[in-house]
Amino acid sequence: MQALLKLSRAIDWLNATVGKYAIWLIFAATVISALNAVVRKAFNFSSNAYLEVQWYLFAWSFLIAAGYTLLHREHVRIDVLNSRLPKRAQVWIDIIGFAFFLTPLCIVVLYLGIPMLISKFQSGEVSPNAGGLVRWPVWLALPLGFGLLLLQGWSELIKRIAFLRGVGPDPMGRLTDKSAEEELAEALRRETSPDAAPAADTTR
Repeated sequence: MQALLKLSRAIDWLNATVGKYAIWLIFAATVISALNAVVRKAFNFSSNAYLEVQWYLFAWSFLIAAGYTLLHREHVRIDVLNSRLPKRAQVWIDIIGFAFFLTPLCIVVLYLGIPMLISKFQSGEVSPNAGGLVRWPVWLALPLGFGLLLLQGWSELIKRIAFLRGVGPDPMGRLTDKSAEEELAEALRRETSPDAAPAADTTR
C-alpha cells in the first residue's frame, strides 16, 4: 500500500504542477484577445488565426487542468444527500465513482481520441476558415487532459482505499497550495479586516 501511496503523491504533484502553470494559458488568451480587439479597432484588421488561437489556449487550459481540479475537489458535485451520509459512506461512493464511471469514461475518450489525433497530425488538417490554424495541436489537449484526469482519478482511488484500511489520512479534507507564510498572511488579513468580528475585551 505504501508504494501505491507514493505513486498517488507523485500523481498529485504532477497535476498540481500542471494546474499552476495552466493559468498562464488563460493569461495568454486574454492578452491575445485584447490585442486583437485593439488592432481591429485601430487598424481595421483582424485574422481568424488570432481568434482560433484564443480557443486553442482556452481548450488547453481547462482540459489539462481537469486533473488539478479533481485533486482539489472543485468539480461540480451534487451533495444534497451525499453530505448527510457518514464519512465512510461518502468514501465508498467516491470509490465507486472513480472505479466504475470516471475510469471507463477516460479510457473511452483516450481510445477514441488518440487515433483521431494521429489522423489529424498525419493529414496536416487546417481550419477551413481563411487564415486558420493547423488543427492537431488543439486535438493533442484531449488525450493529454483526459490522461491527467485518469491518473488523478486513480490517485484519489488509492487515497480512499488507504483511508478505509486505516493507513491514510482523510481524503475528503480541503487541500491548499498555500505556504505557511501565505496562510499566516491570510489569517492576519482576516484579523485586521473591517468586517472581522471585534476581539473580546480581556481587560475586565
